[in-house]
Amino acid sequence: MFTFDQNERYQMPAFFGTSRSQFGSAKYNNVTSIIVSYLTDRDKLARYIPAPFEVAELPIISVAYSCNKEIDWLAGRCYNLIGINAAVKFNGVEDQLEGYLTLVMWENLTDPILTGREFQGIPKIYADIPDHQIINGEWRVNASHFSNRILSMSAKDLIVPSDEEIAESQESMKGKDNWLGWKYIPSPDGVGADVSYPTIFPSGNETTEIWVGQGSVQWEHLTWEQNPTQSHIVNALADLPILDYVHTTVIKGSCDLAPEGQTVRALK
Repeated sequence: MFTFDQNERYQMPAFFGTSRSQFGSAKYNNVTSIIVSYLTDRDKLARYIPAPFEVAELPIISVAYSCNKEIDWLAGRCYNLIGINAAVKFNGVEDQLEGYLTLVMWENLTDPILTGREFQGIPKIYADIPDHQIINGEWRVNASHFSNRILSMSAKDLIVPSDEEIAESQESMKGKDNWLGWKYIPSPDGVGADVSYPTIFPSGNETTEIWVGQGSVQWEHLTWEQNPTQSHIVNALADLPILDYVHTTVIKGSCDLAPEGQTVRALK
């Protein structure tokens, strides 16, 4: 008869034991990212930021696309994502830090969605996200669900930043680049939560190429009939005004979601 071992890592369905991939490398060996950040309205953004988080000094939304290839824990397979992140401060009893709270992350593969939701507390949901296109030097990305566009983004006029500009950017982000989430698992009848608490997700990035340029993001407004499970999310984000674009980067490199000596943990 099957019995649970409290020292093992299970994922539904748990009765077949643990997955080997959970113990392997979390290295993403070939990652191409497009990140477009913009200022929005502080009060409108605050509606979606739970205490003890609060909106950072600059109310920034960062829209981050990643084309992830050669992923170790997926036996070399790939998937794409678009994450919507808000610059925040966390004022807990023990933890006080700055970073980016993921409001929602769309991915085009079930496996990382389940892992991210159940273990790390990252609010992941599904969307069709094709690989990026490059047309006349302009990088383009889009996401859709039920054949209806959610958003599109682009980056153009790309140039290689100077070493000084890179150093200034790294210095400005020091201590502010924590990846934050909120693990929420509802009760069986959907009323209230069995689990509800903030999390921090460490990661290590290695950059081989980087460009900066001009970016844009276009949100769609959707009806319930067009996207019955996500339209309330899409429309809420579409209603956050784009007041000014802050920075746009295109990055190539690799990523490790399990850096040595660090682990996902609950914030307190």
